[in-house]
Amino acid sequence: MLKPFWNKVFKLNTGFGIVLILLLGIPRILIVLNANVTGNYQPVSIVFICMWLAPFILLTKQGRTAIGLKKPVHYRWLLYAFLMGAGACLIMFLIAQWCYAHTLSNWFVYIAKSYQTSGIRLDGNNRLIYFIIYSVTSMTFSPIGEELFYRGIVHQSFAVQHGERKASLWDSLAFALTHLAHFGIVYIADGWNFLFVPAVLWVSGMFLSSRIFFYCKVRSGSLAGAIIAHAGFNLMMIYLIFYHIL
Repeated sequence: MLKPFWNKVFKLNTGFGIVLILLLGIPRILIVLNANVTGNYQPVSIVFICMWLAPFILLTKQGRTAIGLKKPVHYRWLLYAFLMGAGACLIMFLIAQWCYAHTLSNWFVYIAKSYQTSGIRLDGNNRLIYFIIYSVTSMTFSPIGEELFYRGIVHQSFAVQHGERKASLWDSLAFALTHLAHFGIVYIADGWNFLFVPAVLWVSGMFLSSRIFFYCKVRSGSLAGAIIAHAGFNLMMIYLIFYHIL
């Protein structure tokens, strides 16, 4: 399923999946960690675009169909996917609020620090404008890029040797650990810290959410299900940050 040029060098297998994870995962982690210091998160979008393009650069048309890049079989599952993704995010928010209230050990509070709103008074109009801007970007770059990558080409690389179920565990683990850069390894008071227990809860939540994204892919018969579920998760996160944290 790899294009002839790539098939001379690589095989679509576990090793190839690991190479992909490291090739885009490590730069993404480093870029996000640096952005947590500088406040400039724009370079992260470059990684998402690379993830977006990976299946088109590496796979044949047949390969792209095999990873789920096709029309949904069950369109109603796109709605279910959106609601399930949003629900997963809401549960993670409630857990964070219950455990850590409005402290920086709350992953949503820490992530909210990355939003470029410091010094801006968020009244009714401004809040809505910023909410719309962040919602549009968070529902496009990340869901499309990450789902084509993790639930798409990475998943298929593992599935060839390990089957769908085990492959989903591996792509979900890679997805979850990558998000340690967003929370877990934190930059607070001009210094780096690792918040072990909050990080474990955060990564566990992202792992389980990732499993939901995969389930929505399977039930919808298309990567569109995973993308929509991921978009629902992100939209809920933006809403909760702008209307319950900031």
